[in-house]
Amino acid sequence: MKHSLRVETEFQSLEGKVAQFVALCERLRNENAELRRQLSAAQGESKRLQDKVQGAAAKLEGLLSRIPH
Repeated sequence: MKHSLRVETEFQSLEGKVAQFVALCERLRNENAELRRQLSAAQGESKRLQDKVQGAAAKLEGLLSRIPH
C-alpha cells in the first residue's frame, strides 16, 4: 500500500511539473510572438526614418549645389 501511495505521489508531482512546463511553453510562445511583432514595427519605423534622412540629405545637397563657390 505504501509503495502505491508513493508512486501516486510521484506521479502527481510529475503531472504538476508537466503542467508547469506546458504553461511556460505557452507563455514563451506568446512572448515570442509579441517580440516578433515589436521587431517588425521597429524595423518599419527604422526604414521610414532612413528614408526621411535620405530625403533630407538629398534636399540639402540640392540646396548646397545652388550656393556659388
